Amino acid sequence: MNPNDSTPRVRIYQLLPRLFGNVNETRKPNGTLAENGVGKFADINDAALVALRAMGFTHLWLTGVLRQATATDYAALGLPADDPDLLKGLAGSPYAIKDCYDVCPDYAVQPAERLAEFRALLERARAAGLQVIVDFAANHVARSYRSVMQPDADFGADDDRSRFFDPQNNFFYLQRESPGGGPPLRLPTVLDGQPVSPTCRVLGKCDGLFDGEREHGRATGNNVASWAPELRDWYETAKLNYGYDFVGGAREYPTAEQPGKPIPDTWWKMDGVLAYWQALGVAGFRCDMAHLVPPEFWAWAIGRARARNEGALFLGEAYDNDPMKVPGGNVLAALLAAGLDAVYDDPSYKVLKGIYDGPQWANDLDGVLGDDTLLHRALRYAENHDEVRLAGAGQWGGVGAAVGRPVAALLYGLGRGPVLVYSGQEVGEPAHGAEGFGGDNARTTIFDYWSMPELVKWVNGHRYDGGRLSPGQKALREFYARLLALVGEPAFRAGECFRLNYANQTNERFGRLPGETASGHWLYAYLRFDAASGQRFLVLVNLHASATLRDVQVRLPREAVAFLQLAAESRLRLSERLAETRTKLGLAGAHDGTMTLDVEELPPLTAFYVEMK
Repeated sequence: MNPNDSTPRVRIYQLLPRLFGNVNETRKPNGTLAENGVGKFADINDAALVALRAMGFTHLWLTGVLRQATATDYAALGLPADDPDLLKGLAGSPYAIKDCYDVCPDYAVQPAERLAEFRALLERARAAGLQVIVDFAANHVARSYRSVMQPDADFGADDDRSRFFDPQNNFFYLQRESPGGGPPLRLPTVLDGQPVSPTCRVLGKCDGLFDGEREHGRATGNNVASWAPELRDWYETAKLNYGYDFVGGAREYPTAEQPGKPIPDTWWKMDGVLAYWQALGVAGFRCDMAHLVPPEFWAWAIGRARARNEGALFLGEAYDNDPMKVPGGNVLAALLAAGLDAVYDDPSYKVLKGIYDGPQWANDLDGVLGDDTLLHRALRYAENHDEVRLAGAGQWGGVGAAVGRPVAALLYGLGRGPVLVYSGQEVGEPAHGAEGFGGDNARTTIFDYWSMPELVKWVNGHRYDGGRLSPGQKALREFYARLLALVGEPAFRAGECFRLNYANQTNERFGRLPGETASGHWLYAYLRFDAASGQRFLVLVNLHASATLRDVQVRLPREAVAFLQLAAESRLRLSERLAETRTKLGLAGAHDGTMTLDVEELPPLTAFYVEMK
């Protein structure tokens, strides 16, 4: 992401193999694999990969590849079904990983050959010009973790369970005086003898206990050190120990202040995990909840990973406002300093959603975009597996899939960092109805066997030709393809960004609606300029769901004109390159060194990418 680098901008397509290629349309809530089907590695065939590459993607994020705890029985392979008290959904949570060196047998045509089938997918992706990244869930593992592929690298085998915290332990061990009343560990799946976990209601056989933790107990993945975690906790997982005592605050690992501290055992084991997947041909990692792990570990591990492959990509899911984070200032800045290529841009996402849900304005983006480091090294998304669907009922003001046009165009054009499209976003997947464990929450389930009713129309029997899409869905997908192509051009890949809303809040013609006393509620504008190529763009986005903004004027102050390296008297040709609609555009300079752009009309939910030549 060096602005002088000609490397293509990272454009990621996130897919869950479980869902992506599954064309079974039964969709029984809480259905089994046999009833609802499951996507396979083989379903991500040449046709799918060629189509995704042609759309503009450079990377595939294969979510939920590593073998997780599940209700599906593979006892014939030595992989029996898990205790239902440990399950969230029949398929299981992709982030309750049971073997960091294995892939989920669900995804293999021949489950015993699952790793060979995964390697074949990696080879197909490379041949299509796509690099593959997988999840690296460093913070926690399934309570039932047991590696069949690398048993010598199991977690906890040599731990001293008599201590809550020991820097050479892999886990945090509850003591008799720990909250929750002492052993055994009591899981929140049963209350007064009745199942309360959605999965336990389906499977039965739950007693709130786990045989592996009757005599000892471990802290949960979300930093709960209790013998009785609650239903909202990550009770199915155990937190890994990186030498930071999240209760007492001790840091027993190498830091700038204490470089001689021994490297914790967990660091070495997780380095082995990264090395394993790199050797298989994985190009990078999406690091789950990276802010819960010390930045010093990331610096050490990423350094070692890049010694093996200097181009290894590391993307961090991280939230600076999470009270569980490892303390020490802005965690996003710390993770970037540790070597991660990009971190989640959750603040901008939330502001944009808040514009539709109230009470935020487009102007509020300027308060969360941060300095140039954060601006240009943020991973931007309008959907991912943790967030609601843009087309979800009652979400994003109830606008529907069309809201993705202005939202994605605004976000993807900012900065130089990676951009993400979540599988189904490009065809308006709504996630309507209850699917299983997650309920009816406007999110496509990651816990259950399921298929996506709109995406299967594009998959079209694994032809991946969109044969069953509506004209509107085809137009939406074509929009995303145009957007992805544009944000890969020099101004966006390597250029700088200049935001314009601050200079237009008193400008009554900057999209101000009746009754508003300032501008910048629904309209957002910024410039992108790459000095090396001379490419210039003005991005102008109308976020309003129904109002056409007419006779719009955008003021470019002197510093904006200087940013573009233009003289006010410059003659420029304007061309709009993104929107399906066209409008009259005019740009004029003034004697005071400023410029104004006049736009005849800006339809609702429209983004203009105006190139200035």
